[in-house]
Amino acid sequence: MTQAFFHGFRARFAASPLGNAFAPRKPRNPLLRVAFGLLGVALLLVLLVVGLVVGTLMIGFALLRRLLGRSARPGAIKRDDAFDAEYRVVRKGDQPLLR
Repeated sequence: MTQAFFHGFRARFAASPLGNAFAPRKPRNPLLRVAFGLLGVALLLVLLVVGLVVGTLMIGFALLRRLLGRSARPGAIKRDDAFDAEYRVVRKGDQPLLR
């Protein structure tokens, strides 16, 4: 039932003047085809360059933040009251090894 409803809706939408507005067609004029093709390629290149610039700025900001943040970190100072220890993992005998 819903399929028949949407099929009828699609047929009515395609027959309406709005149906042509959302159905892109290639222009018949060869110069317009070339112009739209070049416009599409130019848009892709602009988006590529913007993406590369934004990515480079993000990486540069992260590196700069890491370099400037190291000198101001209070936890980076070696403390004398800390001690070294050795640890050993003790496995329970009834649990199988997960591999």
